[in-house]
Amino acid sequence: MNPTSPGSAIIGVGHHRPERVLTNHDLEKMVETSDDWIRRRTGIQERRIAGDAETVAEMATRAARSALSDARIDPAEVTQVIVATCSDDERSPSTAGRVAHALGLSAPAAFDIGAACSGFGHALAVADQGIRAGASTATLVIGAEKLSAVTDFTDRTTCVLTADGAGAVVLRAAEEPGILPVVWGTVPELVDAVTISPPGGFFAQDGRQVLGWALREAPGIAQQVVEAAGLTMEDIDVFVPHQANLRMIEPLAASLGLREDAVVADDVITSGNTSAATIPLAISRMREAGRVPSGATALLLGFGGGFSYAGQVVRLP
Repeated sequence: MNPTSPGSAIIGVGHHRPERVLTNHDLEKMVETSDDWIRRRTGIQERRIAGDAETVAEMATRAARSALSDARIDPAEVTQVIVATCSDDERSPSTAGRVAHALGLSAPAAFDIGAACSGFGHALAVADQGIRAGASTATLVIGAEKLSAVTDFTDRTTCVLTADGAGAVVLRAAEEPGILPVVWGTVPELVDAVTISPPGGFFAQDGRQVLGWALREAPGIAQQVVEAAGLTMEDIDVFVPHQANLRMIEPLAASLGLREDAVVADDVITSGNTSAATIPLAISRMREAGRVPSGATALLLGFGGGFSYAGQVVRLP
């Protein structure tokens, strides 16, 4: 292991979505809502829901295998596993520990990050910094959620949003940094804007506060991220914000002054809101569909529970 590395780069991506599709029309039979109401307020048409026996760790492992295959490296090369999640019902062992065991890895560092919707950005930054410091040579970074397990399906304001899935990337030490500086922080006065708390343990949010923050403050943070990378919005090929709600993503993207040909992720339409999984899941699905060019420069921005945010510019494989 090198004592230090100039940086790290994403060399593979992958994802997993459960088989079960829950459409808006299905929700019409479960709660007082309609396909038209959901589309107008969220842009979501359908979402994936895990089976009762399908765990967060299993979804994370499947996404990890997909990313390792894309990276074309032996799993034995992985020296660190970081999983961002807020919905695993198992307190110990960590989800990352479960993934490491399932993959047959040999003594990797393995731990979870619980920063909800911005968790993947936090995990990516920690992984990059670990590689730069020489603590790892190849790291699996995974966002995985089973939000259906913490969703009240009698609450039409939240059950139309949440979904399940996982996305993963493989980072490896690189001479040319492919993960640029992170901009991260919290908004303490909004700590209760998004919660999964007792006694019910269900996902809840103050939608107006979240939307207001996203439209007022997120554009400035996105600009800080790009400036920290030494770039301008003209340099951005792909914008991948947290896939919370299409009606939030569209005005946010419009406010940034991106190039007309820049791709804006809209995976929320068919994947729903999968919290920490949304960004890597969207990246993987866009690459799979051929929507992003090789080596594209991508602006990532996650925000949500805590109330935390994290963003960075990355170079896609």
